[in-house]
Amino acid sequence: MGKRQQILSPSRSAAKPCPAEKFPAELAPFLVYLSSERGLSRNTLDAYRRDLADLIRELSPRGLSLTSASASDFRQYLQSQTRKKQSTKTVARRLASIRVFLRYLEVMGQDKQAILQQLERPKPERDLPKILNIEQVARLINAPEPGSKLYFRDVAILELLYAAGLRATELCTMGVRDANLHVGAVRVLGKGMKERIVPIGRAATNAIGQYLLESRPLLLTTFSRRARPPTSGVERRTSPPAKRDSELLFLSRSGKPFDRISLWMLVEKYARKVDILSEVSPHVLRHCFASHLLGGGADLRVVQELLGHSDIATTQIYTHVDTKRLREVHKRYHPRK
Repeated sequence: MGKRQQILSPSRSAAKPCPAEKFPAELAPFLVYLSSERGLSRNTLDAYRRDLADLIRELSPRGLSLTSASASDFRQYLQSQTRKKQSTKTVARRLASIRVFLRYLEVMGQDKQAILQQLERPKPERDLPKILNIEQVARLINAPEPGSKLYFRDVAILELLYAAGLRATELCTMGVRDANLHVGAVRVLGKGMKERIVPIGRAATNAIGQYLLESRPLLLTTFSRRARPPTSGVERRTSPPAKRDSELLFLSRSGKPFDRISLWMLVEKYARKVDILSEVSPHVLRHCFASHLLGGGADLRVVQELLGHSDIATTQIYTHVDTKRLREVHKRYHPRK
């Protein structure tokens, strides 16, 4: 399968794509470029594709395209988004998509500098991340019911999300070989295909070990039974053998790869079970990972590396969450007590 087909085909680990007609063919070379040259994830490609498809729908009735539109046309589109009550963050993201496409056109030999210089970036709203306290995280991780078929898997997932601060896609695409339980660390392939090694504690290491021993083999057996070829004599001899194993660490109830939507539903289910009523998602556990590390005295640069942030400004948002620690640091180190 070629690169273009890979980008346009569905992915288990990605969110459900919009209908094909919403993604004009003119975007295909651009998406191939982002995937092959910049190594962007499927989720990021889908975001660019949705934003630019929305823009094309606005430009087409006026006889314009992405390549023929002027800076004024782009500004008019962004202003219409504001009038439609889109958030500053959404407008900023759509502007970023336009700028990325214009820079792609420059790589392809078209001069778009004049337009790029006229497109201002609105300052995005900076929402503080939602954080659970340590006691709430413990309740969430202890929520799975002992004795259930998926108990060891679900505990391992919750422990690993919190222990390593993983994004949902990072956990769903992690392979068995990426978890080194002997040294207590996981290999993570993050945004832009950037690799990082994240240490995990004893709780997560033990939980993954139990899952690999007690639960995963049963899930693989379930998948093998469902994938078994037809039983007629001729078909049995001519059909290829069913795949009996998976390289992915976490599997679904049916033994298939565990996807992002299932992961979100799992976290929400256990949050409701222990009466954590605020919206809880896998990303909230990533926020907890970062905030609790900083609250315990971890260096900001270290947390940046563990999260896989390319810009420390992204990590700095967590310093605004733990105001108690900031006051303690100021009181301890400032010469004017």
